[in-house]
Amino acid sequence: MGATIRIGASGFSYKEWLGHFYPLKLAGSKMLEFYAARLPTVEINYTFRAMPRRAMLEGWATKTPSDFRFALKAPQRITHFARLRGTKETLDFFIETARALGERLGPVLFQLPPDLPRDDALLRDFIAQVDRRVQAAFEFRHSSWFAPPVLEIMRCGDAALCIAETENLVSPIEATSSYVYLRLRRENYDDPSLSEWAKRVSVLAGPASEIFIYFKHEAAAPELAMRLKALIEQC
Repeated sequence: MGATIRIGASGFSYKEWLGHFYPLKLAGSKMLEFYAARLPTVEINYTFRAMPRRAMLEGWATKTPSDFRFALKAPQRITHFARLRGTKETLDFFIETARALGERLGPVLFQLPPDLPRDDALLRDFIAQVDRRVQAAFEFRHSSWFAPPVLEIMRCGDAALCIAETENLVSPIEATSSYVYLRLRRENYDDPSLSEWAKRVSVLAGPASEIFIYFKHEAAAPELAMRLKALIEQC
């Protein structure tokens, strides 16, 4: 298994984790440092709602180990409001700001709205604008995107298909780039289902350089991340 596998949660600042993953009276300002000492990556959804501030990202970088990685969700003004059209200025600003994380910057997740159907030219043009400046991952939530020509466009641009599992939609388990991005979003994962994912990840890890896996932010997410890590190590 040659890939570096990082497993974490979608977010770290959750009061619901106090007394479970976090000590009961841990201050909010200490959560990231505590989290990063135990899990190697986090997916940030805050950046979907608001453009991140450089100073905030620089502060996060100082609180985490050098091998920790932040995956940032691209702003909704790019994916949902503009729907990937005419976004060059906003995209450039976001990428430049994200780079404040330095080596701790992981993939950028472009989560498309569920009512945006397949548009090959749109995707091709947008990936060209990203121009490999960040590790781009695309979460398609309209099933029309799950087609071989789309996957080929992504392979040509070294962009990752977000392998997502929800209660309503499961994407193909396909690697389209040198890095792999998974979002495991079902309400419950028992040991048999985690074991199945461990086997799939082990297969994906063969040709990949990096794999990023994120569980939903519910109270069990850190525990699920650690359990999946242990199961992968057994494969």
